[in-house]
Amino acid sequence: MTASEATSRADIGRPAAVIFDMDGVLFDSEVLSRDAFLAATIEIGRPATIEAFLVLVGRPWVVNRDYLQTLFGLDQDIEIFRAVWRRHYAALKKGLALKTGVLELLDHLDALAIPRAICTSSSHEDVVANLALHGLAPRFQAVIANGDYARGKPAPDPFLRAAEALAVDPAQCLALEDSHNGVRAAAAAGMRTVMVPDLLPATDEIRALCWMVAADLHEVRAHLVA
Repeated sequence: MTASEATSRADIGRPAAVIFDMDGVLFDSEVLSRDAFLAATIEIGRPATIEAFLVLVGRPWVVNRDYLQTLFGLDQDIEIFRAVWRRHYAALKKGLALKTGVLELLDHLDALAIPRAICTSSSHEDVVANLALHGLAPRFQAVIANGDYARGKPAPDPFLRAAEALAVDPAQCLALEDSHNGVRAAAAAGMRTVMVPDLLPATDEIRALCWMVAADLHEVRAHLVA
């Protein structure tokens, strides 16, 4: 997308529904997951890099498991590593914060009577726990999580399932994502897609798939037309 195209397409309009990714969009959890991952790799004696972690972002566990097996070697039990990783994450998660602009955007959507769903590669258990930390469960009409779709991101299945759950045409949905695979999935579902970068910057490929790249959810809210 050129600079002029980005300007002309800045106004998002009024979508029929908004589909939120969870980690890195609603919650500042990706950085906690990264730090827990690095600590876990050290604990098992296979220290890894931040770059190795970034490959995992926005992908389902079934794909990441194969990647980690290759990364650590066939002699490493990946489920044991996952348990160590989750233990480190649980210790850090007590300080889980909302991303900038979450509450203000949800208030704006309430005022416009626009329904919303969460569409994530994480488990329902993780979604419930995260929403409970900030009392946000009542503010979403549907949750689509791991196990609710045949193929994970970057396939469009999770976003198509979210649109179905809200009984809305995917083309009338706004999707908010922070990962490259999330953007690819939302765009493949035919949704108007906005990337709000977290740990991954927008690339030329990703910008071409997006309606816009926003600095934070405050900027998203500013471009929603009442």
